[in-house]
Amino acid sequence: VPFAGWSLPLHYGQGHLQSHLHTRRHCSLFDVSHMLQTLVYGRDRIRFMESLVVGDIAELKPGQGTLTLLTNEKGGITDDLIVTNTSEDHLYVVSNAACADKDLAILRDRAAQLQATGSDVHLEVSDNALLALQGPSMARVLQAGLLDDLAKLSFMNSISTTVFGVPGCRVTRCGYTGEDGVEISVPAARAVELAEQLLAVPDVWLAGLAARDSLRLEAGLCLYGNDIDETVTPAEAGLMWTLGKRRRVAMDFPGAAVIMAQVKEKPRRRPMALTGAGRAPFTSLYPHIPGTVTSGCPSPCLGKNIAMGYVEAAHSRAGTELTVEVRKKQHPAVITKMPFVPTQYYMAK
Repeated sequence: VPFAGWSLPLHYGQGHLQSHLHTRRHCSLFDVSHMLQTLVYGRDRIRFMESLVVGDIAELKPGQGTLTLLTNEKGGITDDLIVTNTSEDHLYVVSNAACADKDLAILRDRAAQLQATGSDVHLEVSDNALLALQGPSMARVLQAGLLDDLAKLSFMNSISTTVFGVPGCRVTRCGYTGEDGVEISVPAARAVELAEQLLAVPDVWLAGLAARDSLRLEAGLCLYGNDIDETVTPAEAGLMWTLGKRRRVAMDFPGAAVIMAQVKEKPRRRPMALTGAGRAPFTSLYPHIPGTVTSGCPSPCLGKNIAMGYVEAAHSRAGTELTVEVRKKQHPAVITKMPFVPTQYYMAK
């Protein structure tokens, strides 16, 4: 199917349900090379990044990364990014494919502004491929091709290493499924070779866009363009945890005044998680309930419908019963807590 200018497979023959459940029980390989990878160099790289995002990039230890938000002057979310402070001499930034063009324009424009005032910062767009290996057997599968000890690599941490004989790879313990997983940035010329090495393990299946979407929804993870966009602020989206304490005090990121005012006054709408019966995705709340369904699907793991969206604060308490519309028919649903399925992120001891 078309996706942000790319042609992406929905599944690889096993079907969506089987692929989803295999990822939860074993391990799947996702080709996510459509995502934008940018390297930020220069002694002012942290100041540059913090002028655009809400996170505390300065506090990141070498090899540590964080989910952060690129915001606009109205407090809206321009994109959600993962920014890693590498152990080398640069920041490693991964952006959503749907936002790649606008993100790169913003990054380049800001870099030019700082360069014009004498700051030392410059960007390099990586042409590496990006492979995500996700699922409970990931560590066993990947460890066989690493000299590094994966048991020492915690969630949201990153190393530069050789993977199954392919040098120059960056392995970051993260993902978009809620399972233990890694994303491997690999030189494009050897990406197929690495993928074939991983797929030689019977436990590893290729997985496509359909499973990626249902897995992230079960894990309560937002999809940019559906659940968050430039009309939604971090306060409304329940993403205030991405704002570093120092950044809240300094209020030196785009849209800070709007966002912090919302925190003080409490947002009128709040994120919601819904569950209910039926096999077709929820499409909307029905009627007279001020809110929006932004993502929904039948949950392969739970055997019922799940959805994310926004609702007026007065209706947002877990346990609140609502009515939803599915194929022009009304069905009962209940607000619940996220994630729908417990996450399995790995924290090293």
